[in-house]
Amino acid sequence: MSYFPLFWVDSVALIVGNHSGTHKAQIGEVGLAHGGILFFDELPHFSKTVLEALREPLEDRHIRISRVNTKVTYDANFLFVGAMNPCPCGNLFSTTTACRCSDLEINRYKSRLSDPFLDRIDLYVQMHAVSAEDKPSVTSHQLHKKVREAFLRQKERGQRSLNGALSDAEIAQYCPLNPETQQVIDQAIGRFGLSFRAVSRVLKVARTIADIESSRDIGKAHLLEALSYRKR
Repeated sequence: MSYFPLFWVDSVALIVGNHSGTHKAQIGEVGLAHGGILFFDELPHFSKTVLEALREPLEDRHIRISRVNTKVTYDANFLFVGAMNPCPCGNLFSTTTACRCSDLEINRYKSRLSDPFLDRIDLYVQMHAVSAEDKPSVTSHQLHKKVREAFLRQKERGQRSLNGALSDAEIAQYCPLNPETQQVIDQAIGRFGLSFRAVSRVLKVARTIADIESSRDIGKAHLLEALSYRKR
């Protein structure tokens, strides 16, 4: 796993690769993360140039490095994870510490992440402070078993790719909707202004939720849960 706090690196050349006219193109950390995890901590504090440069690998799973007379393409199929505070001071959702940020500061902080960049992220999970009463709902062993079974179901359907990497044609084949679930997605498109990309990602997440719950078909509950993970 590649892990990048803001203070370590905030350079397009180091993250994406060498874009200069040197004799040999230099692969960046995005290419080096191929087959692994790329984790950006304090996400909104990275430069806009770096964040926007991630749009290509997040969408196409490869990165192109332009040189003087040619272009070099590297595979970049990685799991991207980003972490951020709810506000600049980090206390917006705290039940014990007051937030010191104004509405303007909070909006400016969140606006550092563009909608096209956010549209390429499948899951948004809001974390809350841990309390002494919190207990896990499943054990690690139970969770491992569910994930393994979901993986096997995808293989048994004859998929060449796992759910997260399905093409548009494969989504139509493996993520069919009945009239009830189609109505749910149609309403969501109108209410949340979902793009074609967002709808595709919602369907892939819903397909995975259905697999985890041992369901052959995508049900209304699976689709609603997938929609709850979208940025709103």
